[in-house]
Amino acid sequence: MKKAFLILFLLCSCLLTAQNQIAPSSVVTPPEKVLFTFQKEYPGKVAVWALKYVGDDDDEIRYEGKFKTNENTESLAVYDNLGVLKAFETQIPLSMLPLKAQGYLKKNYPAKAIREVAMVVDDKNKITYEVGVEKDSKFYDVVFDKNGGFDVIVQKD
Repeated sequence: MKKAFLILFLLCSCLLTAQNQIAPSSVVTPPEKVLFTFQKEYPGKVAVWALKYVGDDDDEIRYEGKFKTNENTESLAVYDNLGVLKAFETQIPLSMLPLKAQGYLKKNYPAKAIREVAMVVDDKNKITYEVGVEKDSKFYDVVFDKNGGFDVIVQKD
């Protein structure tokens, strides 16, 4: 009986340990292809990398590298596991938003609700703007197209 209990305990321990090896969103080291592409596109920059699962079934891997493009600007480069850039996001001042987007925000949100503003370029060179706002103790991304037209609002965790 002691042996059976010991074997069961060891199996459970191994199972729990194996499930804890790669945690999404934890700091990781991406594959060489990703690092090579990143260094080629952003020479001299050092990123902190995280692993994310995306897609309909969370079956696609993305590597997100956060880094500073200058002293005051944070950026995010997103790559697939083959080193293909999927998106680039960089902080911008509110004044760089298209006027149409600025008008929408002014009409619908108080200035103190705006937490962050970013320009996003996807792998097809489509430009969008994401504005992080806080409303009723919840955080949202308000997304605008390249001309400043409202696209969608997404609640964040």
